Amino acid sequence: MGNYSFFADRPLEQYRKSDTGFLISVILLLGLGLFTLYFSSQSAGLRLKGDAFYFVKRQLVCAIVGVVGFIFLAMAPVDFIRKLLPIIWIVTIVLCVLTIIPGLGIEKNGARRWLRLPLGFTLQASEIVKFTLIMYLANFFDKQSSILVVEERNVGMGVLNLLAFCALVIAEKDFSTTVFIFVFCCIFFFVCGMKCKWMIIVGFLALILGVYFVVSEEYRLERIISFLNPQEGLHDGNYQSMAAKRAISAGGFWGAGIGTNLVQSNRIPEVQADYIFASWAEAMGLAGILIYFIILGFFTWKGIKISLSCKNRFAAYASFGFIAMIASQSLLNCGVVCGGLPSTGIPLPFFSLGGSSIIVTLCMCGFVINASRLNSDSDDSGTKESVVKNINESEYIDLASI
Repeated sequence: MGNYSFFADRPLEQYRKSDTGFLISVILLLGLGLFTLYFSSQSAGLRLKGDAFYFVKRQLVCAIVGVVGFIFLAMAPVDFIRKLLPIIWIVTIVLCVLTIIPGLGIEKNGARRWLRLPLGFTLQASEIVKFTLIMYLANFFDKQSSILVVEERNVGMGVLNLLAFCALVIAEKDFSTTVFIFVFCCIFFFVCGMKCKWMIIVGFLALILGVYFVVSEEYRLERIISFLNPQEGLHDGNYQSMAAKRAISAGGFWGAGIGTNLVQSNRIPEVQADYIFASWAEAMGLAGILIYFIILGFFTWKGIKISLSCKNRFAAYASFGFIAMIASQSLLNCGVVCGGLPSTGIPLPFFSLGGSSIIVTLCMCGFVINASRLNSDSDDSGTKESVVKNINESEYIDLASI
């Protein structure tokens, strides 16, 4: 066989095929998400924009952009992606800062979470923060793990970057996403074997700040009160939650079908966004709910399996973080829709309307595919000796010094 290569990274024979099972699960989740948005957003699209397919067409455009990102991150050499991290880090910081500047960020209900883009599209910087933080921490954990003396490892820069990004997101008044990112990354530190004594102090301070931010905004406090008193405020704080429960109940076992049969879902405000799972449940019933969780479970299992079998430590950390974030966010959203958790505003990956969310989710999945394509038998970049050698030779820019 000739010495052909992808992106001049390594010979063709040193690659293996992508994980077909994981790829199929991504395609299924993306297809089901677009299909659900297709039948759940028609009423809102016709009422708000005069076009029944307005939302699904915009989501399809963003999905195409996401597929491009998926292909790039699936095919580009991991070393090349790693060298792009400083640029990704800087761009994410800039986007977050631009979002909170009056006149540049779009203000809605007192929050500035979006940047205005051409053709009426918007960008939610907090979604990009999820991708950037996982990549940064994977790189950081890899460098720290290569230090053989455990006492010499220092998580300080990783914690400071986590807190900095959380501060930028909370400045956008996106409290739910801030809490989700902080808690998830703290668990990520623990799972990756980093020293976690700092969690006691930082966690205590975060709890105090969390309580402050809840009571400082009336609508956040109302969400907590509404969750604790589900029978009160049925026409304001609890309306979406109760409407979602009615939609799920109306689905029965086999579902009510799509179109005009979605009577209860059409009564949920902005059902195409955070409460789209209720529409899927009404249309497909308990059978559809089980199918969704089976596919999500298969997606998670394949992704975790890929991360555990990848000997490139950076790729293993990043792919594990991406899969865990998508899975935990999916479960969190479903818990909110079913009434088991307070309303958070966290979207359902692959399903909820939101261009930034679908693009970032597909990019995460693309990197996991890349990790599955690394041949663990011939790729030495993840071994301890190779990693130490790479660091000593300064092959990668040290993000910890940023």
